[in-house]
Amino acid sequence: MLITIPDLLTPDEVAWCRDRLAKAMWVDGLTTAGPISAIVKNNRQLDPTSVDAIEIGELVLAALHRSPTFLSAALPLRILPPMFNAYRGGEHFGIHVDNAIRNAPGSATRIRTDVSTTVFFSEPDEYEGGELTIETPFGAQAAKLPAGSAIVYPSTSLHEVTPVTAGERVCSFFWTQSLVRDEGERTLLYDLDQVIQDLRETHGEGDPHALRLSFVYHNLVRRWAET
Repeated sequence: MLITIPDLLTPDEVAWCRDRLAKAMWVDGLTTAGPISAIVKNNRQLDPTSVDAIEIGELVLAALHRSPTFLSAALPLRILPPMFNAYRGGEHFGIHVDNAIRNAPGSATRIRTDVSTTVFFSEPDEYEGGELTIETPFGAQAAKLPAGSAIVYPSTSLHEVTPVTAGERVCSFFWTQSLVRDEGERTLLYDLDQVIQDLRETHGEGDPHALRLSFVYHNLVRRWAET
């Protein structure tokens, strides 16, 4: 399940983040690479313990918690602090799968990576290449979204960032441990929640069909959730 979230961040938030990111100190992306991804990783990142990374990350987290789409798609139990990467001059991240377990920077907290999210800070016309390409059962899907938009996808997916041949691509990326481990179950719950919201929007909060489906939804979450 690939879910795009247009305008996760407001224009003012995007402008503030871009200004901070333009002035930030970037380091070699290999500093946070695992042994397998290090072979195909060629980019730059913010030090995840830096003031810039922490403060911009807090803004991104606040936006996630006010996004009904993200909450419905990810059903978050824990979210790792957002990290930030940049690509230019042919930098890329070859095909790989994310580590199953991640540690929060500077913390003993460990999470299972169920859901991956990328938030875009560069506009699509500001760079060439740099598509986030995700393998799905229906073939590879490429994403290159407007600044402030996000894409949510299963961490189990093979994916890559194609070489940036002109301009610069700047994004945030992070992982979520979901209340619902199984991707198929999360997809069913997301689809069911969308139907419930559509019924409420069309027929009002008191719609009896929405109420019955809400009964099913919450009892499925109760059956499948891990806390």
